[in-house]
Amino acid sequence: MDGESCIKKAYEFILNSDFEQAIYWFERAIEVEPHNASYHHKCAISCSRSGKWTKAKQYADSALALEPDNAEFRFHLQTVESKLLLTEAKLLLLNDPNKPNEAIVLLIEATRLDPLCFEAFYTLGVVYSSLGRFDEAVASAREALRLEPEHSSARTLFADVSRKRRLERLGNGGTKRKRNR
Repeated sequence: MDGESCIKKAYEFILNSDFEQAIYWFERAIEVEPHNASYHHKCAISCSRSGKWTKAKQYADSALALEPDNAEFRFHLQTVESKLLLTEAKLLLLNDPNKPNEAIVLLIEATRLDPLCFEAFYTLGVVYSSLGRFDEAVASAREALRLEPEHSSARTLFADVSRKRRLERLGNGGTKRKRNR
């Protein structure tokens, strides 16, 4: 079977919501035509949709290596790398809660790679808040809300850290601003 026939089979399975079989057929297409960057890219996308981030990164790396100037391939690789960093940061926070600063480094890089990653901004806001770094928490929560304005947890986080920041400023010799009436 040629590569295009394998791709058609993969899309048939996608239309039937069978992503595992779709990945199988994308991989068959890659076996037949290993230098076809679009096959690697399509497989990477299906792996991403299936939550197979490590495998998605391998195929995204391959696609970009075959076509280094392809902006779409580069963008997809960055979103995959961002998701991997987010996952690593969450695992770090879960397994070793005494390393929030290391998690922050990972989360900042995740937001740099994918500036549309709500989850990375939201998690960053939560971590900053836990450290009492309210200015940074507010900025991160604000960005999360900009990305998903109706997200109730992000709204709560933003309101909470904004209030804590105001209280902190009042406690540090700040004055209460008068409302303009």
